Amino acid sequence: MLSDHARLMHAVMVSGEIVGRKKLQKMIFIAKKMAFPFQERFQFHFYGPYSEELTLRVEELCNMGFLEECKENKGGYSQYRYCLTEAGKEFLGVSGIDMPNVTECFTDMNGQSARFLELVSTVLYFENLEKHEVTEKVFTLKSSQRYTEEEVNEAYEYIGSLKEKAKLH
Repeated sequence: MLSDHARLMHAVMVSGEIVGRKKLQKMIFIAKKMAFPFQERFQFHFYGPYSEELTLRVEELCNMGFLEECKENKGGYSQYRYCLTEAGKEFLGVSGIDMPNVTECFTDMNGQSARFLELVSTVLYFENLEKHEVTEKVFTLKSSQRYTEEEVNEAYEYIGSLKEKAKLH
């Protein structure tokens, strides 16, 4: 049971700090699609793939004192920051979790905007469809984001680069 928690903690640790619940959700979904061993189930939601299991796991880790969630008021909305606590680092030290190449992938994803990761995760969610069908889904389901065809192409290129980083092991 705690191995799933430890993998999530490891992802946050190698990222340093993850700003935003949406970003955290997208990073874990994308990593799962890159064949990293995340077990959470995702469904398509307002902002793309979303996992209730992941939300609960983050809450549990915060309650156990392994993960810190800092809430910041940003005018009209709240933003959350996640980082590993000292207790979390100690636990990870004895957990035996080994995910080769996860650091490079998570560092790269953490450097992207939540908006771009939402697009990338949406493209990956519909990866079984042809590219033109995925593009149509993006333009329909994500019309409020006003993604361009160029951004969809960038998402595909980014997915290719992440797959290269992920399979180095």
